[in-house]
Amino acid sequence: MTKISIGQYLINRLKELNIDTIFGCPGDYNMPLLDIIEDDKDMTWGNDANELNASYSADGYARVRGAGAVVTTFGVGELSAANGTAGSYSEMIPVLHIVGAPNTKSQAEGAILHHTLGNGNFRVFQEMFANITVANSMINETNAFSEIDRVIKKMCLSRRPAYLGIPIDLVTKELDAGDIKPLDLSLPPNPPNTQKAALKAVLDAIEKAKNPIIMVDACTLRNNLTREAREFADKTGFPTYVAPMGKGAVDESAEHYRGCYSGSVSLKEIAKEVRDSDLILEIGSVQSDFNTGGFSYELDQDKIIAFHTFATIVCRATYEKVGMSEFLPLVIKNLPEKKRPFTLGPRAQPNPPDNGTEITHSYFWNKMPDYMPPRSVVIAETGTAEFGVFNMRAPKDSTFITQVLWGSIGYTVGACYGAAMADKSRQVFLFVGDGSFQMTVQEVSVMIHQGATPVIFLLNNDGYLIEKLIHGLHRDYNNYQMWKYADTIEYFGGNMEHNHKFPRHAKIGVQSKVSTRQEFEAAMEKVGQQPGHIHFLEVIMPRFDAPRELLLQVDTSENR
Repeated sequence: MTKISIGQYLINRLKELNIDTIFGCPGDYNMPLLDIIEDDKDMTWGNDANELNASYSADGYARVRGAGAVVTTFGVGELSAANGTAGSYSEMIPVLHIVGAPNTKSQAEGAILHHTLGNGNFRVFQEMFANITVANSMINETNAFSEIDRVIKKMCLSRRPAYLGIPIDLVTKELDAGDIKPLDLSLPPNPPNTQKAALKAVLDAIEKAKNPIIMVDACTLRNNLTREAREFADKTGFPTYVAPMGKGAVDESAEHYRGCYSGSVSLKEIAKEVRDSDLILEIGSVQSDFNTGGFSYELDQDKIIAFHTFATIVCRATYEKVGMSEFLPLVIKNLPEKKRPFTLGPRAQPNPPDNGTEITHSYFWNKMPDYMPPRSVVIAETGTAEFGVFNMRAPKDSTFITQVLWGSIGYTVGACYGAAMADKSRQVFLFVGDGSFQMTVQEVSVMIHQGATPVIFLLNNDGYLIEKLIHGLHRDYNNYQMWKYADTIEYFGGNMEHNHKFPRHAKIGVQSKVSTRQEFEAAMEKVGQQPGHIHFLEVIMPRFDAPRELLLQVDTSENR
């Protein structure tokens, strides 16, 4: 009978998920698995600077690719990645956290090993991760294949991270392959009678409504229902909006697209349109504070139909287990063929850029789309960038990556690397503040080493501006050492001859510090002339200037 090693079996299962890059850091308990990854012609080892960055990279990769994986060593490595795993759980991102663990004999004897707490407990870290993963296992020789499959399946169906520990002596252990079948990742069917009742209720509500609208949110993206959401909007012609976490799920060039709704943080015209509607068809809503303008949605539940993965709620009536993956296509199929016209007038737009030469947020977010091609990946850091993209014009078929819910500063630098590795045919744009950048800057070195070619914008306003606006505008704890940010690629060895011997080393493009609009536009012209290069622009902004949306969010939060 054919045999296969446990490590190779795991890698093959990851390939079934369309994963071709595995992130992480080497450690003495995981290196036999890294040998398998490095020797596999279909796999790339991410080779991150540290485990925290690796967990962010796997998250960013999964948002573009569908799923991700990160490998750490036991104890010290896995705990460094815990924040990233928690963020993936919070934001509903399927990432498999693979932990290289001590050998089975040492675990059984409770040996006092390095990277442990010295108490003989080899399950303590697994137990910690049980609260931030949907499935976890420390495999053994008897259950290895079945546990790998169980954990991966639960991760994919739940759209949350999972934890898999592999003792070092089992990685190369060969077991009978048997009849290995493809992973079954199909969802359980919705209960037919309940779904039938839900369909009637939804269609009746739509027929009676005079001013229906569609609201698309994060779970649409997380459950790969973007196509269905767009088909729903196209077929009905209903005015369609996105919540901040749903940006990118709707084609913003479509006639029925109206803008981003986030309660009192929204443009006034958009807020009025949403609140004047008499039926709101919510697809995958996430009712978090920053996603709802500090819980200022102020929408009547009696006029909301909410499509979720776990149920459908029609004007307060809940239809349990009628999940939207199966139900939404059924609703679309039964919609009237004729679109319903609406007369809301021209789409609301942010105010035009202010006058002057400084690179203000008003200017910057109005101007940036001019340089973004279709299918761009836009990554916006927690803080000014995250709020700046709310009402920015989105390039066609673009993907937006932010951490509106978890909000871990520094996340986007690792996520940028992961996203760039997930689809090298797409241009990645990273917008990161100076404070967040200092948290995870090392990953730029990894991008250069691995040939990733994003355009990086370091938004320099000299301090933690979002924190200053929330509390402590002139407090010293919101300030830190200034760096020569524009030299980042240089001090990470981007132009060192020694580093160019590596086959995937990135081509180096524009490295510039820009303080005026004229300088910015000249730099962006050069960026456009050098595709396939990594670019770094340090953008100097007024110290206390912020996007309108962030100022409103802070004001809303203070009043609640």
